Amino acid sequence: MVGKNDNDGGCDEVYFRFNDIVIYNDDFLTTDCVEENSIDLIVTSPPYNVDIHYRSFKDDIPYEKYLEFTKKWLKKAYSLMKNDGRLCLNIPLDKLKGGQQSVYADIVTIAKEVGWKYQSTIVWNERNISRRTAWGSWLSASAPYVIAPVEMIVVMYKKTWKKESNGISDISRDEFIEWTNGVWSFSGESKKRVKHPAPFPIELPKRCIKLFSFVGDVVLDPFLGSGTTLIACALLNRKGIGIEIDENYCEIAKQRLIKEGKIFQKTLIA
Repeated sequence: MVGKNDNDGGCDEVYFRFNDIVIYNDDFLTTDCVEENSIDLIVTSPPYNVDIHYRSFKDDIPYEKYLEFTKKWLKKAYSLMKNDGRLCLNIPLDKLKGGQQSVYADIVTIAKEVGWKYQSTIVWNERNISRRTAWGSWLSASAPYVIAPVEMIVVMYKKTWKKESNGISDISRDEFIEWTNGVWSFSGESKKRVKHPAPFPIELPKRCIKLFSFVGDVVLDPFLGSGTTLIACALLNRKGIGIEIDENYCEIAKQRLIKEGKIFQKTLIA
């Protein structure tokens, strides 16, 4: 089963469903559309709290409130995972806007407090050093800013790292050798192309899905945005669940699934 359906009662938030792919127009913190202990892998990038202009989320709340929000959604995610479920969490290393904060360190600490077990961290080199604009005190030791042009992909799990059931892996030898190197280098996604203020490229969920899940596993993105994780699920034969609070982004994700995920709209459940 991919999420709940009409017969389960009370899940009216289905925006789009096609075979093993479903989009819910709902708030992840309050949704009851995903069963507990049902998810094999989460691949997501939550709001960064750096004043990105989302349509339905205020991304400049006080940092303490942001960490409270982080704890709530990580706790909810934990309850939905199978015992051998994995989490691939794309977050910044740190942030300068609104005051320097060690975002990566703080979120990893909170995740451990919730119950997640730490496995590893992948450094994603976005190759965007040329876009730097903040230098602090230029050519002076007065107050320089050090900015790392990377993001982090934290890999965690619920109870046990080794998969409890056998499955089929579709990763190639060369992919496995390259992707188990903890530094990934590929470009980011165009905001203009996908019409979303903070998209990640399909290469990110593609690698996470092939490396950390079996064919047919259930993959969840609780902050679906423009739908990239579900596109990867559709292309890689995984069952995909996406939750997105903004209806406009749900529509963008649906259209991208039809076009880029190579699925065709057969059933629309409103």
